[in-house]
Amino acid sequence: MLLAFLYMFICSLDILSSAFQLVGGKAAGDIFKDNSVLANPLAGLVIGVLVTLLVQSSSTSSSIVVSMVSSGLLTVQLAVPIIMGTNIGTSVTNTLVAMTQAGDRSTFRRAFAGATVHDFFNWLSVLVLLPLEVATGYLFKVTKLIIDSFNIESGEAPELLNVITDPLTESIIQLDESVISGIATGDPEARDKSLVKRWCLTFSNTTLMNVTVPGPENCTSWSSCWSDGNTTFTMKNISKTYNLEKCTHLFANVGLSDLAVGLILLALSLLVLCSCLILIVKLLNSMLKGQVAGVIKKILNTDFPFPFGWVTGYIAILVGAGMTFIVQSSSVFTSAITPLVGIGVISLERAYPLSLGSNIGTTTTAILAAMASPGETLANSLQIALVHFLFNISGIILWYPIPFTRIPIRLAKALGNITSSYRWFAAVYIICCFFVFPLLIFSLSLAGWQVMAGVGVPLVVILIIIIVINVLQKRKPGCLPAVLRSWDFLPLWAHSLAPWDKVVGVITAKCCCCCKCCQVAPNDEEQGEKDSMEKKIKPQPEVYDNPVMSAEKEVENETKIELNILKMTQL
Repeated sequence: MLLAFLYMFICSLDILSSAFQLVGGKAAGDIFKDNSVLANPLAGLVIGVLVTLLVQSSSTSSSIVVSMVSSGLLTVQLAVPIIMGTNIGTSVTNTLVAMTQAGDRSTFRRAFAGATVHDFFNWLSVLVLLPLEVATGYLFKVTKLIIDSFNIESGEAPELLNVITDPLTESIIQLDESVISGIATGDPEARDKSLVKRWCLTFSNTTLMNVTVPGPENCTSWSSCWSDGNTTFTMKNISKTYNLEKCTHLFANVGLSDLAVGLILLALSLLVLCSCLILIVKLLNSMLKGQVAGVIKKILNTDFPFPFGWVTGYIAILVGAGMTFIVQSSSVFTSAITPLVGIGVISLERAYPLSLGSNIGTTTTAILAAMASPGETLANSLQIALVHFLFNISGIILWYPIPFTRIPIRLAKALGNITSSYRWFAAVYIICCFFVFPLLIFSLSLAGWQVMAGVGVPLVVILIIIIVINVLQKRKPGCLPAVLRSWDFLPLWAHSLAPWDKVVGVITAKCCCCCKCCQVAPNDEEQGEKDSMEKKIKPQPEVYDNPVMSAEKEVENETKIELNILKMTQL
């Protein structure tokens, strides 16, 4: 049953990607068309994030970039920030998967931390490597040197997991992915085509024919150009495609628009994905109990004995890269380990190198796919794939070898603690991190460097000051003036989520009242404020171990707290 649900889970992720391409694929192609906007590195970064969010596939957005570079519409230098953006955009999938485990507080704390550690790694890597690339061209120059040094020949990209999943997914939907690339490269006929593939077997025939052109300057060559009165003729290769065999998937003969098909598949794939994930978690919880949980946890999370303990993390990176190479999708692999982190089988410290390995694994498949390109476009295609590979390797060098530099783990733990106390904050994080913040940067970048510097520099300075003060408050409060040793001089809403939690609770209660699901008495307001303050004062325990191995007393305490909250809401 576990294998069956895992298979359905992977297939639903594939169909989810197809649904997003149907809904937003043509819009993604339109976004890539404006080359003047892509000349701005920050705009290119944000476009890479947004396009990957639209199509829910970094490989699709990367293939669009490769098509534009191959056709000469985009240079490799301009494509580098877009590739960085696709790396960020693909990490939203496992974050959304973690949201399905919001029912249990401890499980959600671990699952959301395990998912967002991937987000923090990608954002921090971009924060360092994008300015470095703009200033020095580090990624472009190194990959160019590699391409020029080796005589690389075309190969063939292998199909591994697709051999197993394609029979099911292709019986449901098949897409003509060349349409999105055609829109991005300016093909006027691509806009009128449907992304739903109707004909699976076609035959193309190229014939040298006489065609009319506006003038002699439009002729293919001077030798094959002549005029007859006011009409100019030239010899030109005309390619015509003949449809031989129609596709047999569910939507091949359906007269619905791409948007309608995409919305139907989006709803169905999300339903199957969430159902499979819930069932997978329940099956794992029933299987991994007692001594079984202890043995599995010990095998997965134990380091090698001294002095080889440092090797364990790098082996985990290789395992993550190998597994991602097999499933050919970093989103699938990281989404699959997220529930394992949630139930405590895999620790956050072990999930971090596995996620880093998945970043490398997804670039190896892109390199193999680029090697299957034609000879005239092989160099540029392969260089883009190597840029993606080198970007992730550089990020690992920055944020993994030295334990002190593993900042994404600490940030993910802090965010996991916050979202377990205020679960609505998880939705705020996703919206702000993947939509509001990128759109704000994109708007400022379009306004020009002067506007962006005028708005961005003060915000960055304020953020740095706040971080420094927070660090000093915890470690050396005596170094600060008395007024800055705590944030109590600010209004409560400015340094605590408790008032915002109260607002969200009131809004939720009113919505429930409108639906006649619950009623909230007026005198509950003071009690709710008191509960919020107690939640703020009482620190949340950092539980990142297996829940079945934790003390029973903690489970009883959490049950009592939830019962008390339930009683108060019923009043």
